[in-house]
Amino acid sequence: MLYVEVTIDKKKKLPAGAASALAVELNKRLQRKFPDVEATVRLAGMDGLSVRNGTPAEREMIEEILQETWESADDWFEP
Repeated sequence: MLYVEVTIDKKKKLPAGAASALAVELNKRLQRKFPDVEATVRLAGMDGLSVRNGTPAEREMIEEILQETWESADDWFEP
């Protein structure tokens, strides 16, 4: 099982429901390449990405998917 945790700096002013919507969309996108992935998104003291049980190449792919997901928020997030 591959575990992914995304932390978003709680000082950032995100719309209500943004973190949970990101978690749903990110899981959808990640599961296309990694069927055994579990991704969580939470607010924390700083931005971060943690990947457990993954290789450096998998982490790089996950970073790219996260970046694409974040940049396309206008397509999938409705506040």
